[in-house]
Amino acid sequence: MNKKKIGIIGATGYTGSELVRILTNHPDVEITMITSESRAGELFSDVHPFLQGIADQKLVSINDIDNYELDLVFLALPHGVSMDFVKRFKDSSFKIIDLSGDFRLSSKEVYEEWYKIDHVYPKGIEKAVFGSPELYFDKIKEASLIANPGCFPTTAILGLAPLLEAKLIETDRIIVDSKTGVTGAGIKAKSVNMYSNVNDNFKAYGLKNHRHTIEIQGILDEVSGNETLIQFTPHLLPVDRGILTTIYARPTEKMDEIKLKELYTAFYANAPFVRLRKQEPAIKDVRGTNYCDLYVTYDKRTNMVIIISVIDNLIKGAAGQAVQNMNIMFGLEQTIGLNLIPLNP
Repeated sequence: MNKKKIGIIGATGYTGSELVRILTNHPDVEITMITSESRAGELFSDVHPFLQGIADQKLVSINDIDNYELDLVFLALPHGVSMDFVKRFKDSSFKIIDLSGDFRLSSKEVYEEWYKIDHVYPKGIEKAVFGSPELYFDKIKEASLIANPGCFPTTAILGLAPLLEAKLIETDRIIVDSKTGVTGAGIKAKSVNMYSNVNDNFKAYGLKNHRHTIEIQGILDEVSGNETLIQFTPHLLPVDRGILTTIYARPTEKMDEIKLKELYTAFYANAPFVRLRKQEPAIKDVRGTNYCDLYVTYDKRTNMVIIISVIDNLIKGAAGQAVQNMNIMFGLEQTIGLNLIPLNP
């Protein structure tokens, strides 16, 4: 099989570097172009020196895209910018996987309410498939535009989907309590990720109105067939990467450990990157991999189901899940190029 030609739009961030790191060893694709408007003409390894001698490709402008024959492009662009690209290239032959939030929500109105900016291409929202392989494999296989899920939503959605589909929990009393490493804030310097603010510190942010709330809620509405109400609170950890989410939900019927384990085992029987753990997982258990580790239990005393969901926010929460979606779109085994072993310690 001829290798698929891949473009990566936006090279200077963490997501761009992780896409290159993963795709460099993918046997069925080749990275044909990588763009950067601010660093065009330089080498990719000038921007990300840890890839010197591994990925020394010259960066080009997005305006040069017509000079390349591409099968698929990854958009590693900020929210509010990806929609311009998708609108501009809507008639192009290549498939698109967008890693921003521009096409994840249900409508232009919902997007503008939560992101506080105008959406310039609402037809893209109608066309896009939400890129959660565990939930939408068949739709992803036929899609030309994928809205790659957010990192927090990935942990929450995978943690809750089995229970909601089976209608085993109340839909209006779900608490999603998440902790993330600083790479979730992106590579650009800002006060929130300054060393003095992060080191030896721990804090909540985005209380009540974090934009991932509506992404989680929208997909879980689809899964459950009912309206859900999610109380989502993210926290910033003084670590580089990783998300640990603890979810609390009240069952609608008598629950026990065996029933819970059997439910999750059946639901994720064909999900190679979901690991059902025998003990509570930690973020180092998935560091550098595309795994989502889940631990589910029932507290008889409080009558609560507790789920712990852990991912690497840059891999399963971004670049790795995007590559998994790419594999599905090309009819490849979804694990190709993603057999990454956790780095621990």
